[in-house]
Amino acid sequence: MYYLYIIQNDFSGEIYIGITHNPSQRLKEHNNQGKKFTTRKNGKWVYIYLELYRSKKDAVERERKLKNHGKGEYDLLNRLKNSLIEAI
Repeated sequence: MYYLYIIQNDFSGEIYIGITHNPSQRLKEHNNQGKKFTTRKNGKWVYIYLELYRSKKDAVERERKLKNHGKGEYDLLNRLKNSLIEAI
């Protein structure tokens, strides 16, 4: 199984979209400053959304659509507006 996920930094309010097969391990990696894009001095990354796919190809396609088509990301984040964290 593959997960499309959206995480948000609880300090800056930044959003990151990615895919993984192990959500708990992936979140630990984000919070342990393992990736340059998500390395932050302040705040923790928290999950705000997950989608589950049986096929990695489907998960990658969905991630690409959200990242490359602003309307898709905008619509999804608008739908999740009550789940988003307000930046400090």
